[in-house]
Amino acid sequence: MNPPPVAAPSQVISPQSIAAMLLLALLWGLSIPVTKLGLETTPPMLLTALRYAIAVPLFLVLLPGRGRLPRSALPQVALLGILGIGIGQVSQTLGIVGTSASTGTVISAMIPVFVVIFAAWRLRQRVTGWQRLGIALAFAGIAAVAMGQGGEGAARTTLQGAVLVLLSAVTISLYYVWSIEIAARHGTVAVVVWSTMAGFIAMLPWAVAEARRVPFDLTFEAFAAAAYLGLVVTVAGLFLWLWILRTVPARIAASVQFLQPLVGIAASALAFGDPMGPMFLLGGALVLAGVGLTVMRAP
Repeated sequence: MNPPPVAAPSQVISPQSIAAMLLLALLWGLSIPVTKLGLETTPPMLLTALRYAIAVPLFLVLLPGRGRLPRSALPQVALLGILGIGIGQVSQTLGIVGTSASTGTVISAMIPVFVVIFAAWRLRQRVTGWQRLGIALAFAGIAAVAMGQGGEGAARTTLQGAVLVLLSAVTISLYYVWSIEIAARHGTVAVVVWSTMAGFIAMLPWAVAEARRVPFDLTFEAFAAAAYLGLVVTVAGLFLWLWILRTVPARIAASVQFLQPLVGIAASALAFGDPMGPMFLLGGALVLAGVGLTVMRAP
């Protein structure tokens, strides 16, 4: 899961920081196409469990010295993990089963939009007129994408799948905003690591039950997909993101969020032959424009 944003000092952006942002956009942008590849032979709950079975031990290795939480914070952090992973990541994987990879990528681009909405609610952050326009454009783009998925793309995209990916975007966004509140008191790394562990533990029984009733084949491709999602997207992505936030302003780092769909859509077109007709391209452009307006700094 992409980590929550934290405050960063304003300073000159170095070439290394720009390179890191582009690298992170590439790594995270490939997550949905890679998930789609893993789902070809592995059921969704099991694939998600494999992802976190790989990520959690690495987090435990990296945790010592930075991972202490008071007992009073454990229930809240556990609920955070259940929200972000048990609901957010699981619903995303289940939704990708019923959508084309490119459609899932565009819908997931709504995450920064929902972050602004929830930040206004939970953190009392003001929503500007430009941000309201961005939210409206992003939702219009989602509708255009749904209309543009004709032919083979429509056969790969169901209403249930699109709704599940949208649910994932909502819950992951709420995870981001809520984690800002908790991390301000207990530290970002500790909150992210322990909430990840709690979410993994919560979803594990469901993954085991799925594995018992659904035939599957743990191919090399499935393990490679789980390894990429666990090692690269979850663990390496977390620490690269935290490094970026220490070197560039958060509003600029947020641009990673709307560079990702460009990578995901291009990869989906190459890997799966997803259609990119006029309505789909219009919808994708509206989503990206809406996300860009939504993450703009308030005047």
